[in-house]
Amino acid sequence: MSRSPLAVLTRAGLVGYGLVHLLFAWLVLQVAFGWPAEEGDQSGALRTLAQQPLGRFLVVAVGVGLLAMTLWQTYEAAAGHRADRGAERAAERVASAGRAAVYLYFAWTALKVYQAGASSSADKQQKLSDDLMSSAGGRWLVALAGLALAALGAGLIWYGLVKRFEKHLLTGRMGPTARTVARRLGVLGYVAKGAAYGIAGILFTVAATTYDPEKARGLDATLRALREQAYGTVLLTLMALGIAAYGAFCVVQARYREVDAPDVPSAVRSKVAA
Repeated sequence: MSRSPLAVLTRAGLVGYGLVHLLFAWLVLQVAFGWPAEEGDQSGALRTLAQQPLGRFLVVAVGVGLLAMTLWQTYEAAAGHRADRGAERAAERVASAGRAAVYLYFAWTALKVYQAGASSSADKQQKLSDDLMSSAGGRWLVALAGLALAALGAGLIWYGLVKRFEKHLLTGRMGPTARTVARRLGVLGYVAKGAAYGIAGILFTVAATTYDPEKARGLDATLRALREQAYGTVLLTLMALGIAAYGAFCVVQARYREVDAPDVPSAVRSKVAA
């Protein structure tokens, strides 16, 4: 297990990422029951965190951890996953590049929250969709973005159901109970997160085909629209529990995730040798 400063910060970042998702789950639960709440997405979770005692310090800590996770996954995308071969390695490197982009986005969001300059992400998304849907080409872009988001959601669901996440855990260091808990949290977490993004992607696509920017307001609006459906409160409650499971899984990863750092060549060599 790598003990480099980057690896330590990455593991701390996983704890912070888990905390953000636990707060996100709490916001989803508030949306489910119609309680006043921040935006029901990760940026809303960061703003909720910032409002707590020592909250701005915690937001900075989460941001630093997310930057470390960005560097880690950037390295993995460029030169990592050496235990894999051929198409398998290429797919893992592309996935790492995607994770790096996600972590960087949330690190930037943490910075904006710290600066108290974060406006509604839903409003930003609606303004962008307004601009794009003023032309036919723009509507195609919104539709493609929706399809990509829906595909991401489907991919996350598949990733969880086939327990693909276990490949990146140091399962040899886990006891039977820890392995069972990690497996269940991972399945529930990835399926719930994938469902949320998949529904958001469908709404983006519908927005493009019906010329309705209101339906392209992002994850928060997706959750609020889902609440208005039959059994919406039940579905959102289940989704909140699943996202909370993902947050807990991130904390498990902080201890058991395999983390190679570029400034510890021996860690890379040992992985290749394995």
